[in-house]
Amino acid sequence: MTDSRMNRVKGLLAGTPTGPIGVTPTGGMTMSPNSGHHGDPPPEQQPTPPAADAGVQHQALQVLTLAQRTADEHLAKAHVDAEKIRADARAMAEQIAREAEAHAGSVRQDANKMLAGARDAAAETAREAKAHADEAQRNADKLVAEAQARAEAITAAAQSNAEELKAQAEQRYQDVVGSLATKREALQDQIEALERFDREYRTRLQTFMQGQLRALWVDQPQVADDIEPPAAPADRKSR
Repeated sequence: MTDSRMNRVKGLLAGTPTGPIGVTPTGGMTMSPNSGHHGDPPPEQQPTPPAADAGVQHQALQVLTLAQRTADEHLAKAHVDAEKIRADARAMAEQIAREAEAHAGSVRQDANKMLAGARDAAAETAREAKAHADEAQRNADKLVAEAQARAEAITAAAQSNAEELKAQAEQRYQDVVGSLATKREALQDQIEALERFDREYRTRLQTFMQGQLRALWVDQPQVADDIEPPAAPADRKSR
């Protein structure tokens, strides 16, 4: 209905009557464009009399009235469409808000579940770490105790070996010193024996030389009787 009125308004503004049969300015009858022949030539343009002005005013009034109705209808339809759009948008917004709230609640629940799981996992990890730390401490204490016991045993064994070696060294020293003293005494006896042999040898040699000289003196009496025996070498005296 609105589209037909718009067409009529456009026709009136174009100067073509769209209503029923009317009176022309000359008093003749006018037909609508659909009732005439399309091939008839348009009438000659003549000056518009005062009656024609009234017709134009009436036509303009019809145009304004029709335009006003059309505008009112468009405005009412626009209001209806706007209300419908607002209602649809409000419903859609409420639906989106409900869905968002539901999604947020679901996400919140999932987050709470994940947080609870993370807390449980952290607590379990802490308990396991504490258990491992306690076990590691016990193992460390055990190793320290074993190492200390081994160190004490090694120290005691080393001390015992050191004392035994010291005793063996002292005994060996005493044996060596005693052996050296014995050897020294034996060497001293040998030296004294050699010195006695040297003295006896010198005495015998001197006696022999004197006997030989006396034998020579019998043949040569001019040689004095008192002949001193030869002096012993200095190296022999130093011995």
